[in-house]
Amino acid sequence: MCNLYSITKAQDAMRSLFRVTHDRTGNLPPMPGIFPDYPAPIVRVAAGERELTTARWGMPSPQFALKGKATDPGVTNVRNVASPHWRRWLGPANRCLVPFTSFSEYETMPDKKKIPVWFALDDGRPLAAFAGVWTSWTSVRKAKEGEVTADVFAFLTTEPNGIVAPIHPKAMPVILTTEDEFDVWLRAPAAEAMALQRPLADAALKIVAKGERQDGVAE
Repeated sequence: MCNLYSITKAQDAMRSLFRVTHDRTGNLPPMPGIFPDYPAPIVRVAAGERELTTARWGMPSPQFALKGKATDPGVTNVRNVASPHWRRWLGPANRCLVPFTSFSEYETMPDKKKIPVWFALDDGRPLAAFAGVWTSWTSVRKAKEGEVTADVFAFLTTEPNGIVAPIHPKAMPVILTTEDEFDVWLRAPAAEAMALQRPLADAALKIVAKGERQDGVAE
């Protein structure tokens, strides 16, 4: 599953592409390597307008996954949208766009070493978005942190396309690239929005880097 991605475009680019009305993020630094539980930008609708804010990567885990555990670091990827655990967050109020410029899956080499392989829309790493969900949740994410209430997010996955499958045959993120797709994901009824849970066309994605745990150059 995708547990590493980057967002290295400037805030102005995010505000423009996603038609953000309110920016709640302050000064966002480039994020060439975003790992689970990191705070990262999301775009959601509040009071009828799009806002750019930050949330921690990892939605609440299902109860069965928490048996015998004292902490819940969260679930980064959502595949089974038919699950009652996830259905509660599939309405427009809990959907969000997760801006990214590239994402990584790990390739197993002949010597069994795993290396990151980075995918983007093209070598320029233009902005796009994962189809995300978010909520505000109270839990113990890290023992040393104790109980916290935080806005958290994850994004949907689907079958891999022909570019991702040779590296990661199980899944790829659900990627949105057009204003129509952004609008449908943020505002449409669940049945219409869930139709976007499909692989990106092969021609729309390429491998742009290998080997590093960060990707992209800030503008």
